[in-house]
Amino acid sequence: MKLALFDCDGTIVDSAAVIHTCMERTFEDFGVAKPEMAHTKSIIGLTLDIAIAQMLVRPVDAEIAAMTARYKEHFMLHRQNGGVLEPAYDGLLPLIAALAARDDVVLGVVTGKSRRGLDAILAHHGLTKAFFTTRTADDCPSKPHPAMVLECCTEAGIDPNQTTVIGDAVYDMQMAVSAGARAVGVSWGYGPVDALKAAGAHHVVSHADEIATLI
Repeated sequence: MKLALFDCDGTIVDSAAVIHTCMERTFEDFGVAKPEMAHTKSIIGLTLDIAIAQMLVRPVDAEIAAMTARYKEHFMLHRQNGGVLEPAYDGLLPLIAALAARDDVVLGVVTGKSRRGLDAILAHHGLTKAFFTTRTADDCPSKPHPAMVLECCTEAGIDPNQTTVIGDAVYDMQMAVSAGARAVGVSWGYGPVDALKAAGAHHVVSHADEIATLI
């Protein structure tokens, strides 16, 4: 058996616009200059408090915790006011369906999103039943710590050396390598291809159907 662990933001769904809008509103609330989109994209994948702290180049402190809480409020208001849920990238839904139908593959998600956020995305796209194991920012330390991968491996009963992590960020590649899993980067997300390779990606794909051939 093989385990395939997908990142969510920037890999399965394009969430940059929503994340950036909520980040802009949060920064504005705290009197901080609004970030550029490229700056927001650079931290997608990290646990939220660590992401905000990294954007402001400071440690997680009481104000960062307050900003994290405010971001979550803005995100929930976006949902409650009928904001569009993050669209899936081309080819990802058919790919996941095809992999889920295979007898030799178990699927999982490893994401910096909250449990509530991930559940909403999976339900919206009809993916809830496709994934046997999932880990979120509510369950494990932030990427690139290997805990998400290792806990999914334990739950699935599959060794890290039979596991592939698919993601768009350097944090995904670093997490995979640290856990002893294979790292597959995707070019359609938020991390530059050269950065993914430098972070340890064994492969970088440009189309969803390439992933199936690597698992």
